[in-house]
Amino acid sequence: MAYPQKLEIFSDYIWPWCYFITGSIERLQKDFEINIQWTAFPLHPDTPEQGRTLEELFAGRNIDIDQMMDHLRQVASQLGLPFGERKKTFNSRLAQELGKFAELEGKGDEFHKAVFNAYFVDGQNIGKTSVLLEIGESIHLNSKNVQKVIRERTYKDAVDSDWKRSYELGVTAVPTFLFNHQRLVGAQSFETLKKLLRSNNVNKRNL
Repeated sequence: MAYPQKLEIFSDYIWPWCYFITGSIERLQKDFEINIQWTAFPLHPDTPEQGRTLEELFAGRNIDIDQMMDHLRQVASQLGLPFGERKKTFNSRLAQELGKFAELEGKGDEFHKAVFNAYFVDGQNIGKTSVLLEIGESIHLNSKNVQKVIRERTYKDAVDSDWKRSYELGVTAVPTFLFNHQRLVGAQSFETLKKLLRSNNVNKRNL
């Protein structure tokens, strides 16, 4: 159902803090008359198709990867989200393009959740066509249409437009929330997002 007000979220499937807000977003959708718009953001667009190890990703930075992953697992546990072992990062571009198709098919929320799970829980390469086909099938998208979208890059321009919008608005970190010209950067709690909506007189849903 379309509502008069929209919360835009700049996000990339490969960033854990984008995954960590998904529970809060689900609660917002249940509690408030709000439209959620996911805008694709290019976090590491130069990642090769085969992926890149976390050691390669953070090379030259003083980061203890094991300690970082332990912290992320703790955060996920506190949020009630599963979080598996992962040694590599992968390119999210094709997943973002397929996400646009899923949204038009009315399965955007299911697709976003499935991609986050494939990446953060199962450690799958979401840049591979075979993985994206499995994700599409898991949420009952038409397999032939999914193959066509990936093969023909049907939604390339749509994601290009999202990336351009990110640059034009000066978005440099995800998640970034945009609502009525107000901006919040970083993984916000449900209470913070609820306060933002209430301060802008967004109606609660009649449950």
